[in-house]
Amino acid sequence: MPLTAFNGLDLLDAAILALAADGTLVHHNPAAADLLGLRDEQIGLPLEACLGAEHVIVQAARTACRDNLSITEHEILLHTLQGEAYVSLTASPIEHRTAVALVEIRQIDQQRRIANEERLQAQQQANRELIRNLAHEIKNPLGGIRGAAQLLEHELTEPHMREYTQVIIEESQRLQTLLDRLLTPHRLPRLSELNVHEVLERVRSLVLAETPNGLAVKRDYDTSVPHLIGDREQLIQATLNIVRNAVQAMAGVGEIVLRTRIARQVTLNRRRFALAIMVQIVDNGPGIPESLKETLFYPLVSGRPGGTGIGLHLAHTFITQHHGTVEFESRAGHTCFTLHLPLNGWPALPHAKDHA
Repeated sequence: MPLTAFNGLDLLDAAILALAADGTLVHHNPAAADLLGLRDEQIGLPLEACLGAEHVIVQAARTACRDNLSITEHEILLHTLQGEAYVSLTASPIEHRTAVALVEIRQIDQQRRIANEERLQAQQQANRELIRNLAHEIKNPLGGIRGAAQLLEHELTEPHMREYTQVIIEESQRLQTLLDRLLTPHRLPRLSELNVHEVLERVRSLVLAETPNGLAVKRDYDTSVPHLIGDREQLIQATLNIVRNAVQAMAGVGEIVLRTRIARQVTLNRRRFALAIMVQIVDNGPGIPESLKETLFYPLVSGRPGGTGIGLHLAHTFITQHHGTVEFESRAGHTCFTLHLPLNGWPALPHAKDHA
């Protein structure tokens, strides 16, 4: 497609059509091509010849062009290449030498995903600030309690009395460890060039060593996936926490699939990236309870007896620090966590090889 004034629209995840005064198609972006099946050779044809005279998009565009009005429709059912989809549609007049109207079509599920992503980000930020402040407030008196118990233990002469001080010391240490884990995400990532498959292989070997019987961890790798810049230890920990969560949900018996793919033209945290690495962790366990789905990444939320609720919170935090996203879908017998990591989320490192 030749370079035009509308090529900047190609970076948007919404489907965009630019129309001339006579209703001919001046430009469509890749999202419109994917959603509506439009082709480059249809540029210059009437929109009704591309979609049909009675198509709701054609009717809205015709009104915008004829009456110089902005038209908005919500929850329209479209039959697309991917099947049925509910969309919102806005047709707006513009002033341009080659086009008089723009049509924007956005899938409602996509809008909800972006809204949920923003809500989760805001909630996670508030949670991190709260946890960090509480952790700092607790650490000082906790150290005092532990020190006093150690001093008291030295003063006690009866051995059986020392059992009580040992309980205080051991529980204080357990709480100290928990606080340290809560404060861990606040260190800055240590960036290096890495291969995501090396990260996954490390996780796979650790999990199999911890769960030697009854667990199968299969690979489904796209070997063309390029290297990315990130914190190796954080990515290992994030992936390991999700996989361990799956193992615990399955009681160590079942199948996990580690999958990698390239994702193109994705929007992550309201930023558009040309390329991202998609990592999926799929298990055939019992699924995530409905009561936990809305708060799964919140700290101290766990559906497992004895669980701390820190693992998935840390995983979400580490992936977010890499400008990526974590999503999941779950039903009985199938749970899939999807991680998106942008390839250009960080500035290029000096002397880094170009693997793209």
